[in-house]
Amino acid sequence: MNRVRRSRPGATPAEIVKGLNKYYLATVSTTGGAAGASAFAPTGFSVGAAVLDLAAFTEASALYSLALAEIHGVPVQDLERRRTLVMGVLLGNSGSKLVEKAAGRTGAHWGRLLTASIPASSIKQVNKVLGHNFVTRYGTRQGVLVIGKQAPVGIGAAIGAGGNALFGYGVVKSARRAFGPPPTDWSTHLQRDAALVPVVSTSAPHAEQGNVD
Repeated sequence: MNRVRRSRPGATPAEIVKGLNKYYLATVSTTGGAAGASAFAPTGFSVGAAVLDLAAFTEASALYSLALAEIHGVPVQDLERRRTLVMGVLLGNSGSKLVEKAAGRTGAHWGRLLTASIPASSIKQVNKVLGHNFVTRYGTRQGVLVIGKQAPVGIGAAIGAGGNALFGYGVVKSARRAFGPPPTDWSTHLQRDAALVPVVSTSAPHAEQGNVD
């Protein structure tokens, strides 16, 4: 995210989010289409390509979610809370409801509560439930897509690109529910960065007084 801000120093958070959405969706659609296009290859190779694409999609979605957290001024450093964020976003409504329940609040913007409002003990319990749902629901959906990518070349490419784009739009929608609209400016980041700068005293050290002969 910092690299994007350096490349577009005058961009607002909303503009950065818009660009990030486009890049994310283009990336997952391209990799999905490429995996589907490998259907002309031997079965073992094409299945391997589809499985690798699943891993690439999941990783891209994780990086996308964490980048959004940074844009919203909610950097998630703790590993368990990162897992909560990523699985919650990837699972869509079901994931959001689980995290909102742990936070003791329903509605939008649960991603902003991860660093302060949900205790570590609750995070671990949520991750156990999210992990189970992640394997069953997310794994099943993606498994169907992996099979679809094995269709003859052309059809498999269309299924791969379209399927990844569809799931990608779902991730974008889920992330919007987690964080809400982007900040209007970067003031939150400036305040946070200022708080991290150590205060250095500018006063000169007191000279030791001694007797002058």
